[in-house]
Amino acid sequence: MTVVVRTIARVLLPLSLVFGGYVVMHGHLTPGGGFQGGAVAASGLAMVVVAFGADRLAKKKGLLSVLESLGGVAFAALGFLGLGLTFFANVLAKTGGLFGNPVPYGPNPGDLNTAGTLPLMNWAVGFKVLAGLGAVVLLFALFGGEHDR
Repeated sequence: MTVVVRTIARVLLPLSLVFGGYVVMHGHLTPGGGFQGGAVAASGLAMVVVAFGADRLAKKKGLLSVLESLGGVAFAALGFLGLGLTFFANVLAKTGGLFGNPVPYGPNPGDLNTAGTLPLMNWAVGFKVLAGLGAVVLLFALFGGEHDR
């Protein structure tokens, strides 16, 4: 690709990752969540594959695999955390500390600390989707036929 495309990809990759993280983090308050934020972040990886070629990210296949496994294990662990009460119970709600503040009456003014385990589950799903979609795009680019390009 040209220098312009590569420069724009270098500028937009951090922005897409930050915006994906924003969508994941605010998923319990606004439309969005783990899947949508992971897809936004994975689009940044797809942009890098298009701009720089798949060979540049081919060394990161192992990292993507680890990140996807970490997301799945974290989601399952958070689900089983509530097994003593009810499966997938929100065990951090109203406990104080991280994500455990009590929920105010009426509309939430945007307090991120009121969702209990939901933001943590959103992050787990976001990591899984980011790694999964990134790996799919990378493998399509690596193993696509010559007639496809």
